[in-house]
Amino acid sequence: MAQQEHELPRVLNASHATSIVVGIIIGSGIFLVPREMMAAVGSSAGVYAVWIVGGLLSLFGAMTYAEIAAARPRYGGEYAFLREAYGDLTGFLYMWTQITVAKPASLATVAAGLARVLGTFAIFSAFAKPAFLHLLWGQVFAITMTWLITLLNIMGTRNSANVQLVLTWLKGLLIMVIAGFCFFAAGQHGTWHNFSTSFVGAKGGFSGFMIALVAALWAYDGWSDVTTMAGEVKNPQRSFPIALIGGVAIVGALYMLTNAAIQYVLPASVIAAADRPAADAMRLVAGNWGAALVSLGMAVSIGATFVGSSLSGARVPFAAARDGLFFKQLAHVSPRFHTPSASLVLQAVLTSLLLLAIGRFQALFSLAIFGEWLFYAMTASTIFVFRRRDLAADRPYSVWGYPVLPALFIAAAIVLLVFSFADHPLNSTVGSAIILLGIPVHYLLQRGKMARPVTL
Repeated sequence: MAQQEHELPRVLNASHATSIVVGIIIGSGIFLVPREMMAAVGSSAGVYAVWIVGGLLSLFGAMTYAEIAAARPRYGGEYAFLREAYGDLTGFLYMWTQITVAKPASLATVAAGLARVLGTFAIFSAFAKPAFLHLLWGQVFAITMTWLITLLNIMGTRNSANVQLVLTWLKGLLIMVIAGFCFFAAGQHGTWHNFSTSFVGAKGGFSGFMIALVAALWAYDGWSDVTTMAGEVKNPQRSFPIALIGGVAIVGALYMLTNAAIQYVLPASVIAAADRPAADAMRLVAGNWGAALVSLGMAVSIGATFVGSSLSGARVPFAAARDGLFFKQLAHVSPRFHTPSASLVLQAVLTSLLLLAIGRFQALFSLAIFGEWLFYAMTASTIFVFRRRDLAADRPYSVWGYPVLPALFIAAAIVLLVFSFADHPLNSTVGSAIILLGIPVHYLLQRGKMARPVTL
């Protein structure tokens, strides 16, 4: 009985897992970052080089994670890998970072981004107006959506995954439609000559390339979240390599297609100055309704990210509670819906508090990305530990190019971490302080017997 009370059923298949990967990665980034990339490198060739390098580095990370997750399909994903490789304290610090900084800030960023995109429609113009208690209606909407999606995730993991699957297919279809209009309905506005234009005010050089690469890696971010649900995926030895590698490859193809469509319509100098290059391209091709279609695509895309990221995030504190490293109440599984309801509620509470306290998109983003990429590097490094410990026969999937490809991904994560710290020193320092605060919290919890192992 005790085992059943703290177990989550394996109800997800490879299609669900792949849709979680694709759905979480493709948010608003592809519609926005072409501007930052063009302003940084200044040419079509440079932008494509960045997309390719960013995609390959993300693929290297996905391949590394696929080997680890296929051999260790456990609740909590990265938390479980870090704990097994480096001990309880490291696992706890990852969980602590996720629950206090990375995941609530990431979800708050998504919620604020959804409100910002919908605010471009006249029907939602009130989002920019005051509501009550010094809140804007956009903040109220973001908090409301946080709780509605949390309720969906509580009511059934497979139901949420099915919604994720539908939204992912819909966002893929919308991206294809937008790209199709840019290529085939552009008329006199579209020309292949745009691919040879340049932006003379670009930063250029290695510094410009790295700035653009940071933007690309942010656009590819999110593929690792599916590993937190390793304990709920059927046939994980086969499903995880398919989901992680196939998912990142699909995203890369859609990103390259979208970027090509934008560049076919707009020259480099216009892209570098456009706040929303995809919307500007569609407005030129199809008028205001074309720009509205891009906004609709962004809203659907962000919605899919919201569902998947919320679904996966709560598995980390749940796993830590099962292992006796955090409050045991968070290991509770809803007897009716078989979901980690207590962890999902805690995640929603913390996300709502961040939306109340900050509410600004950029501040939320910079607070989230520092903690995430720190542990990406650490988690990828566990492959070297496990390779020394395990026999080759224990690996259902082996990453090609070991040890070079995992090392390249770790190096990329460190570079992004450094640039993130340089661009946003205050929020990165706050994030570092919160991570370090987890050390005394861990020892206090263990010494006070506040966290007890779940009886299995």
